[in-house]
Amino acid sequence: MNKELNENFIRWLSHKKGEDAKMLEFRLNSFYEFQKQDNPHFGPEINIDFNKINYYKSDVSKTEDDWKNVNCNIKNTFQSLGVIDAEEKYLDGVSNQYESEVVYHHNKNNDIIFMSTDDALKKYPNLFYKYFNNLVKYNENKYTALNGALWSGGSFIYIPPHTKLDRPLQSYFRIDSESLGQFERTIIIVDDYSSLEYIEGCTAKSYSQSSLHAGVVEIYVGKHASCRYSTIQNWSKDVYNLVTKRAIVDDYGKMEWIDGNIGSNITMKYPSCILKGDYAIGNSLSIAYAKDNQKLDAGAKMIHLGQNTKSNIVSKSIASSGGLSNYRGLVKISKNATNSVGMVKCDTLIMDDHSSSNTYPTNIVENDSSTIEHEATISKVSEEKLNYLKSKGLSEDKAKELLVLGFIDDFKKELPMEYAVELNRLIKD
Repeated sequence: MNKELNENFIRWLSHKKGEDAKMLEFRLNSFYEFQKQDNPHFGPEINIDFNKINYYKSDVSKTEDDWKNVNCNIKNTFQSLGVIDAEEKYLDGVSNQYESEVVYHHNKNNDIIFMSTDDALKKYPNLFYKYFNNLVKYNENKYTALNGALWSGGSFIYIPPHTKLDRPLQSYFRIDSESLGQFERTIIIVDDYSSLEYIEGCTAKSYSQSSLHAGVVEIYVGKHASCRYSTIQNWSKDVYNLVTKRAIVDDYGKMEWIDGNIGSNITMKYPSCILKGDYAIGNSLSIAYAKDNQKLDAGAKMIHLGQNTKSNIVSKSIASSGGLSNYRGLVKISKNATNSVGMVKCDTLIMDDHSSSNTYPTNIVENDSSTIEHEATISKVSEEKLNYLKSKGLSEDKAKELLVLGFIDDFKKELPMEYAVELNRLIKD
């Protein structure tokens, strides 16, 4: 099948997946919207040659639930990443996507629904369509439209009322091919009085031509429910990482984004919370470490709709070796969201004269009983600090590494132990 992006390819993809007419129509409408939309008019310049992207690749015929049955090359890839060991030690379930499809999935908890999004469409169509495309609309921007046309893989999770998982669920996304486009769709529903911790990892091999990752995540947090979504993405420096992640939170619910951005060529990602219910809470803690001419444009958005809602954004930005690390965020407290509080703290560390960082905050309060506080600090690693550390026997590289690790210490404390160890390794590399 010719992988050129056109209407025939969209029809082929939907037929290959065995989808219903409703999904085919959705994909086609998304494709038409993609053709009409321009690139975002903010953030880094995006120069993607859409004629050179491979929009679908899969070397498997079905999702396996036993590692022994997974293709050896694929299994070895995940083994080298430490994913297999983590499943047994730390997790209640795992889903691993290789290229365009979920290749392995294992759920240890029979009280919940945890499967690939493709399987959820077939097994639970009513539940699927209740939540699909309701929080992130396909026509929001060029890349939500592209995801709508080409979505494949991702995780579908439903946590029933009064269900609290003892251990996290995890998904891992891997790109191993040159010029691949990966378009997973993740939908998470945490029903009333339930809780979920979800961990996401992302990596890719390095190639001379660019790859594209344009995922969409929709999360629904019920009354008195909580969800924590932790991400460490370490895409190779030839990947465009253009992701839309959004959660809506009901009365007394809590949503937490723990977001680490280390790799990619260009990242544009702003995890969002819509605090719909009264006393809802939204938190975002993120780091973006740009080096070697990377451009990371990241941040968070908090929309207060309910009364007595609270949000807290903490953003850590690091730029070195010619990197650009930006914070871009929005906090909006609406007219009816009385007695609400928003907190924003942006800290920036610039490692040399070749690197830069910017902050683009938008803070809006539409009633007199609510407040937003914004605090920003920026510092540059000085020769005085480096010379002091070098006087203690450290090389210049080790001294810089120590300063960076200290700068992100608060972020590391919020990660599961194995991810904190991995983050240390990535920073050192």
